[in-house]
Amino acid sequence: MSNNSVVIKSNKYGIVVRLDETTPYEELLEEIAKKFKESEKFFKDAKMVLSFEGRKLTQEEEQDILDVISQNSKIHIVCIIDEDEKREERFKKTLEDKLSDINSRDGQFYKGTLRSGQVLEAETSLVVLGDVNPGAKVISKGNVIILGALKGNVYAGASGNTSSFVVALEMNPVQIRIGDVIARSSDETKKNFDNEPKISYVEDGNIYIEPITKSVLNDINL
Repeated sequence: MSNNSVVIKSNKYGIVVRLDETTPYEELLEEIAKKFKESEKFFKDAKMVLSFEGRKLTQEEEQDILDVISQNSKIHIVCIIDEDEKREERFKKTLEDKLSDINSRDGQFYKGTLRSGQVLEAETSLVVLGDVNPGAKVISKGNVIILGALKGNVYAGASGNTSSFVVALEMNPVQIRIGDVIARSSDETKKNFDNEPKISYVEDGNIYIEPITKSVLNDINL
């Protein structure tokens, strides 16, 4: 196997893993394990942001790689940076007007990926800088904004406020609850979810999930 099939570049803030697009996937996993094992003493137990280059990965493949890194090093990956800069820019443009007033008084931030079994609760609106994985749960008395993938459970408006909303860069939840309204995603529904940023809100007693547009945001009483 070529020694260049996996190249690790890092600085004090994050790690870029460049993957060869022609190398068989299983061989890549072996090489990733080898490279991170060799670098274990260098990285120690650092908290790092991770991004991938050179090869398009599915969510399952990303999770496989995270597991391999975890098994072969003490690095704590707090989040994965999306290569799709246009998607990030579109998300930022449509939300910036509505979210610019979130600060330490009326909202809080959490940096990191929530894994199965973890529960994050907040008395105010909450911004999660990372993914919410299956088996994890976010509960907020205000709004919930996830700058990552929502694949677990989220409860916004936990004080009974049905005007709260949920936003995620990738909306693929097990369950969403807003106030006293609950929506669950069936297997068939999940197949139809894409990676476009979406917003979830309550209207006429039902939870709706739609792509983020300024017109949708303007129609919601925030």
